[in-house]
Amino acid sequence: MTPFLAYEDKGADTSSVPLVPLVLVHGHPFDRTMWAPQIETFSAERRVIAPDLRGYGASPRTPGVTGFAQFAEDIEALLDEVKVETFVLAGLSMGGQIAMDCYRQFPDRVRGLVLADTFPAAETPEGVKARNAMADRLLREGMRGYADEVLEKMVAPYADARVKEHVHRMMTTAPPEGAAAALRARAARPDYRDLLTRVTVPALVVVGADDAYTPVADARDMHAALPDSTLRVIEGAAHMPNLERAEEFDQALGEFLARVDGRS
Repeated sequence: MTPFLAYEDKGADTSSVPLVPLVLVHGHPFDRTMWAPQIETFSAERRVIAPDLRGYGASPRTPGVTGFAQFAEDIEALLDEVKVETFVLAGLSMGGQIAMDCYRQFPDRVRGLVLADTFPAAETPEGVKARNAMADRLLREGMRGYADEVLEKMVAPYADARVKEHVHRMMTTAPPEGAAAALRARAARPDYRDLLTRVTVPALVVVGADDAYTPVADARDMHAALPDSTLRVIEGAAHMPNLERAEEFDQALGEFLARVDGRS
């Protein structure tokens, strides 16, 4: 059976000690190329899988709203198809919230959880209205105006020009239908705060020091809620430290993976 999601599956375990595969979940309104530095770094010695979520990148778009539960089910179906049983699961922003739903649905398969620039609370009434209004706007106007407006919140104004170009390109090429469906899903997402207190695997919480969407205070709250977590604040980055400060992000992720692998 052909997997529903488009994805990248790169690398293999080259270590004498078995290394846990790494699964990367992108945010909104991006695609799997958001993880290009991490795919390159970590596929040198372990298997790395990065899907395009339903409605994004090269994955199909479906009518209606894609709930977070469906995003998580899509990921599980892909991992079944590519025969990955257990893994470290990393998500950024909306991808972090989808990673939380994955843990809610199939916790026994998750060996470690990486939550980057995200937050667990349900949407506020004002946020529900704003997200649905933005969904309507994207369907009406397309992605470019939105991308122009939010670029220097997604990445810091001082970010490298190549990073800005990459992020802007992902946003402008995102299908408006998929982006709008995900925004409506984010408006209706569940509250994961209680779930975090019941996570039984190691967790890594990462945040850009200058993130205006999910500030450091949110990361500290998640770190406090998780029973076994490490907090890393990446200086010189906003909402996408994995691209803005890839070396620092990869160092934090590499140390965490070594711990999950049992190498530290």
